[in-house]
Amino acid sequence: MRVFLTGCCGFLGASLAENLLRRFSGLEITGIDNFSRSGSELNRGRLTRLGCRVRHGDIRLAEDLADIPAVDWIIDCAALPSVLAGVDGGAAQLVGNNLVGTLNLLEKCRRERAGLIIISTSRVYSIAALSDLPLVRKGDRFEVETGRELPVGFGPAGVAESFSTTPPISLYGATKLASEQMALEYGYTFGFPVRVNRCGVIAGPGQFGRIDQGIFSYWVYQWLRKRPLAYIGYGGEGLQVRDFIAPDDLASLVALELEQPAAPAPPVINVGGGRERSMSLRELSMFCRDTTTIDHPVTSVAETRRFDVPYYVTDSAVATRSWGWSPQEPAAHTLEAIVRWGRDHLADLDRFG
Repeated sequence: MRVFLTGCCGFLGASLAENLLRRFSGLEITGIDNFSRSGSELNRGRLTRLGCRVRHGDIRLAEDLADIPAVDWIIDCAALPSVLAGVDGGAAQLVGNNLVGTLNLLEKCRRERAGLIIISTSRVYSIAALSDLPLVRKGDRFEVETGRELPVGFGPAGVAESFSTTPPISLYGATKLASEQMALEYGYTFGFPVRVNRCGVIAGPGQFGRIDQGIFSYWVYQWLRKRPLAYIGYGGEGLQVRDFIAPDDLASLVALELEQPAAPAPPVINVGGGRERSMSLRELSMFCRDTTTIDHPVTSVAETRRFDVPYYVTDSAVATRSWGWSPQEPAAHTLEAIVRWGRDHLADLDRFG
């Protein structure tokens, strides 16, 4: 099997490449990365040693894809992932990375009848609808209030694929949703498989603790380095909740999608940790305090920012029914691995974080 992997030297791309090369005998991976993210160059040597052919290029430029060998699948991990991307007036770069780049990949799929797997985001779901969930404080976190009417697509397990994608979803979310739609239309029109995985937070060792990589590694590494942290919004108490999965769990799903291109599964599925792998910021602080033995103060900012949501937990039931998939790595295992990696790479965190 021949795979073209975009964003191959980012945290997720490198993790997927390493994981898939372990799982598949005879797998050939050609990767591309523009190395615009600090620290991504560190993964190049590791992937090369594993047999991945890494190219320096940019998927926004069709000419950078012209000499990429024909492949069976494209896995698209290249994106500007920050929910704040474009708000300072740089929307053209955001659209170029997240939409124009996808169009160039779709043209390659069309020419070669290659399948496409898009690593998308839970940020395609409506900020307003998530903010209107009926929430109550239970202990150190928000929970959904029982006995209240819930919006379509939301249930006891969390957010399902039918949840609202009505704006606002952020400029970032809009580019990813548009990218999904274009991919589905291309797949239908030109007859190649398309899989869209709407992922919640992906967390694990090897991230550099930037906020656009997700709150969990960011919080842990700020804690380890005793840098400022704040509970922002929702009264400044740190009750807002997110779930997360480890990259190995995402890779196990991607492997199934590669193995079974004709599987009768919906093309768009949610992929996340669910309630068992969800935490509030306050709970995350308690974990950091107990695990690191560092007593670190967290300040409070009551005012809520425009793009924040108080509660997001993924309902991955469709992935379970369709693929027999569910996350396996316990939340504590993932977080403890992040702590160990952070302690061993403090210099890298200071350099690239």
